[in-house]
Parts: sequence; structure tokens; C-alpha cells
Amino acid sequence: MKIQLTVNGEMKSIEVEPSETLLELLRRLGYKSVKFGCGEGFCGSCTVILDGRPVNSCLVLAATVDGKEVVTVEDMGDSRNLHPLQVAFMDVGAVQCGFCTPGMLLSAKVLLERKANPSTAEIKEALEGNLCRCTGYIQIIEAVKLAAKRMRKKGRGTKGRKKKE
Repeated sequence: MKIQLTVNGEMKSIEVEPSETLLELLRRLGYKSVKFGCGEGFCGSCTVILDGRPVNSCLVLAATVDGKEVVTVEDMGDSRNLHPLQVAFMDVGAVQCGFCTPGMLLSAKVLLERKANPSTAEIKEALEGNLCRCTGYIQIIEAVKLAAKRMRKKGRGTKGRKKKE
């Protein structure tokens, strides 16, 4: 079946198999930040933003995303223009093995787009679908708070880098 979707601001038209997941499709398209962890929607390693909501791409059939918009970590920034969340994660040591980091970043991005100054409880709730085996979450929560503070101070939006025209 042929579908069209927008990935990180770029329209894609592609054939998908009926049983292919969004995770498999994104990996096939070359988006390496989307990780296969558990395949059951438990760990959050495959988190992407689908039409403004963080979702586990391992649980979404690719055929169901026809006409939808997907955002991966590749859209947040690059080595010359990192997103404040990416910088904060590095600054406080929230990146250990890095496997959970893309899902954490995207879940936090959606949170900060909705709430400029989230409480610790709100951050925990936003991240609860993402499993980290390295940091114990303290640094991750600190990173989200730091990014929120920096973004408020600079008046910077959280929408990611400018789309290619």
C-alpha cells in the first residue's frame, strides 16, 4: 500500500507492508534515532512525535500514518544548532548509553511546547513511558528543568530547527 506522510518537515511517498510498523518504516527511511527496544510499547526507545503527540512507533502500523506528520530527534537540531534540551542533557550528564535519549528528548519537547515551566511531577508524568537503565532519572529531570529555564530566559521556542524550503 502506498502512503504519504511528512517526516521532519519533508513529504514522503512510500510503499508499506500491511504489518510494517512506523518504527520499521522510519528505520528503513534512515532515521536512526528511532530505536527498537522492547517491541511492546513499554520502554519508549522508539518514541516519535505523531501529529503533536509522543507515541511508541513500535505500536503504530505504518499504514495508519497516511497524511500524518512525524517528528524524530533528527529534527530537533544538528551539531551546529542544538536544541536547548539537547544542550541541557549534555550539561547535566543526562546522556549515559544514549539508547533512551531520543525518546526522552521528544517527550520533553512536547511537554515544554505545552508548558514553559513544568513541575517535577509534570516532567515525571511526561517521561513516564520512557525507560532509562543508566541514570536513575534524576539527571534527566534536572536537564528538562534546566532547558525550560534557559528557554524562558531567552524567549526561545521549542519547535526545532527551521524546515527546509
